[in-house]
This record gives sequence, C-alpha cells and structure tokens, in this order.
Amino acid sequence: MATEYATRDDLKTQLGIEADDDTRDVLLDKALKSASRGIDRATGRRFWLDDTAKVRSYRLQERIVREADGYVLLVDDIGSTDDIVVESASVSGGTYTAVTGYETTPDNALADGYPITGLLRPNSIWGTSFTRIRVTAKFGWPAVPDDIAEACLIQASRLYKRKDSPEGIIGSAEWGVRNLSRRDPDVWALIEPYILPGFG
Repeated sequence: MATEYATRDDLKTQLGIEADDDTRDVLLDKALKSASRGIDRATGRRFWLDDTAKVRSYRLQERIVREADGYVLLVDDIGSTDDIVVESASVSGGTYTAVTGYETTPDNALADGYPITGLLRPNSIWGTSFTRIRVTAKFGWPAVPDDIAEACLIQASRLYKRKDSPEGIIGSAEWGVRNLSRRDPDVWALIEPYILPGFG
C-alpha cells in the first residue's frame, strides 16, 4: 500500500525532471517516503487510510470528554464508517460485547474531508475506569489534504537536493553561500493546522 502523500510524477514535475527519466527514481522515492513519515511525526497523526479495517483498543482514562448531550470517547483518526465496529469489555481480558447507540463526531467530518475523532454516546456513559473499548475501523484520513500533499512535495524536493549540500550549505550565483534552515517555514505553515492538539 502506498503511504506517501505525493506521487513520484508530481515530484519530477516539481524538480523539472522529465517524466520518462527513471535514473533517479530510487532517490525520489526515498525522499517522498522520508518527507511523508516526517509529516506524520511532526503532526502526531497519519493521513493515509487503511485498506482494511484494523482493531485498536482504548482505556477510558483521559479519553472521555463530557459534552452537553453525552460523553465523547476520543479515538485515533477514522477515515471511513465502512466496517466500523465498537465493542466494550468491563475488565482487561474480559469478553467484548457490541456497543450500539453511538454517534460519530465531529458532525459531517467525512463529508468535509476530515476524519472522525470521537464517538458520542448521547445521554449515556462509556463505562468505568475498568472498561476497555475496542474499535474496528479504517483508521487514517478519508483523503490526503491538499496542504499535506504540497508540504510533502516541498520537503521531498528539499531532501532530494540535500545530496548536493552534504554539510547543509547551498550556494548560487545570485544569493551566494548560505546555510539551510533546520525547518522549512512553508512546510511548517502548511502542516501546522493539522498537528494534534497537545502534541506539537
């Protein structure tokens, strides 16, 4: 499964490399992969969607938010409601039973291109501190946001060109010699709105 946030062809266009020139494909692919995983680490989340539903388990401690109409269980990004199953067990290692009557939140998240980040039980609680919740779902984002794809291209271009500046110094006839900054301000501006609250 491809988990890079931009394509090799887009990166070739960005760098001015002919589409049929495959002599640098290995380096381009490495740059795309590194840029994508760097975005994951910087934001605390990932933007590709699981091909099939995966299972994740949650303890309720520090994951419950009280809303006016019920309790929200904060979950990892869910990018699809297909095959979603929610189950609970009263103790670790106990028998899981299906949970019904929950709603996904925020409202209309998937329709707006954002992931589901919580499960609301209207006028009800999720359990006690001993309760374990198991969620089976396709985790990730419904689609890679345009900002993330652009940030990936910028960072991958930077990483690809880094081979020409092994000491972190670049030069040009117009600007002279200068050090590369540690963080690209354009990349940061693009990914900053996607950083998980409390993560960055």
